[in-house]
Amino acid sequence: MKAFKKSALLMMLTTLLIVATACGNGDGSGSAAEGGSEGKGGSVKIDGSSTVFPIMEAVSEEFKSEHPDVKVPVGVSGTGGGFEQFTKGETDLSNASRPIKEEEKKLAEENGIEYTELTLAFDGLSVVVNKENDFVDQLTVEELTKMWKKGSKVKTWADVREGWPEEEIKFFSPGTDSGTFDYFNEVILEEKGIRKDAQLSENDNILVKGVTGSQNGIGFFGYAYYLENKDNLTVVPIVNEAGEAVKPTGETIQSGKYNPLSRPLFTYVNNKSLKENEAVYNYVMYTLENAGKLAEEVGYVALPQEQYDKQIEKIKEIAGK
Repeated sequence: MKAFKKSALLMMLTTLLIVATACGNGDGSGSAAEGGSEGKGGSVKIDGSSTVFPIMEAVSEEFKSEHPDVKVPVGVSGTGGGFEQFTKGETDLSNASRPIKEEEKKLAEENGIEYTELTLAFDGLSVVVNKENDFVDQLTVEELTKMWKKGSKVKTWADVREGWPEEEIKFFSPGTDSGTFDYFNEVILEEKGIRKDAQLSENDNILVKGVTGSQNGIGFFGYAYYLENKDNLTVVPIVNEAGEAVKPTGETIQSGKYNPLSRPLFTYVNNKSLKENEAVYNYVMYTLENAGKLAEEVGYVALPQEQYDKQIEKIKEIAGK
């Protein structure tokens, strides 16, 4: 498997390729809803979460080695952006770092899109600071809320906790189309939105660069992006509901000890594509058969095997296999 780390340019090119594919290229390609095949091997249209991207990129690379004629590029328009396409029938799979929202379910229903939710792995949303920061030893949920919420009066570290330096904090957050943002907004910001001066990006690599480039920077993103950059970042222990300061690790994420920032990661598949496009069926089966191993390889936490097995049987039933 190729190295996990990707540049922002490569992600941009991948997204452009998705758009070009969705629009057709004159070679007989069709829409996801039509289950259109492209070339003799077919195609699978995938977009959505940047957090889930490393898993699905790894799946696509491995799948291509066995099915070289099938086109399986993975777009990164964010969870919200992915669902916008998916609920219109423009993609076959939509990667998500949160469950589908009620308004997105309604759009899918209005457009005749029936789908199946698949859980791929666990993630621990990781709060990070610059490597040179030697005083932030832990943060409480209350402190995170105080720092990040819309209308926050926090400007310096001294505003967060007495004894910390009067240095201005630089905030880096996933963009509002990101499922990671949605999750943080729900469990930390009480769905009231984020401070206006936070620098937002749908690209987690840009957030990494922001924190590494600012001595007083703080940001949050998926666990895999922290692991990939752990030599240049410090992850902050978060005080859980039991009052214990806990770092995200494979063990603490899977056990739920790293709460409230542990969460499942998903992909959603269009049932019509699953039934009518053999490439989609093969790809989804390959994903479930290999997601645990590949999720671990790129820095996430696998589900218990029986959960993958149950989903495999569900997919076979839906596809009539």
